[in-house]
Amino acid sequence: MGKLLSNFRTTFLLSIVLAGVMILSFGRIAPGGFDTSFWQAVLRWVHVVAGILWIGLLYYFNFVQIRVMPSIPAELKPAVSKHIAPEALFWFRWSALVTVLAGLGIMLARGHAYAAEVLSLGFAGGLVDGDQPFTLMGIGTWLAIIMFLNVWGIIWPNQKRALGIVAVDDDAKAKAARVAMLGSRTNLLLSLPMLTSMAMYQTLFS
Repeated sequence: MGKLLSNFRTTFLLSIVLAGVMILSFGRIAPGGFDTSFWQAVLRWVHVVAGILWIGLLYYFNFVQIRVMPSIPAELKPAVSKHIAPEALFWFRWSALVTVLAGLGIMLARGHAYAAEVLSLGFAGGLVDGDQPFTLMGIGTWLAIIMFLNVWGIIWPNQKRALGIVAVDDDAKAKAARVAMLGSRTNLLLSLPMLTSMAMYQTLFS
């Protein structure tokens, strides 16, 4: 057992297999079997797993790496910037993509009318009493999309310059590091309102 757990890839693949067994078990006992609701549940599972990885890494960057980097001795900083940060950013950006795609998939699986209400903040067909939950869910959805676009359009391009993945001069590297930091802090700012929207809506109105 110790040998198995010592290998990250083996441990993670086994976890996926065990989760797959549970997912299939749920499908076998679900009232509708492997119907649309089942696949919506699968998408929600993917959405949650990828979201935990995405937001977890966002919090790692903001709670740990950005705050601690200034106090790390200069000779040790390359270990972070050349090895840890690029690996973390790989999982960060791709988990953001999977999270958003799975979330949009869940929304569409619930029907085009539901998707239109959420994306229009409840204004599809006119805002009437009872549409307010769509407004709050829509705010969370658009915050997540903005955060995703921020990851791919601002944070990652600037991190490539700051980390030396793309060669630039020292002034451009320093500027890129600051822009990436501000982009990451923007996502930190938006993360709790976004998560509040998702969690509260699913508990109270789903």
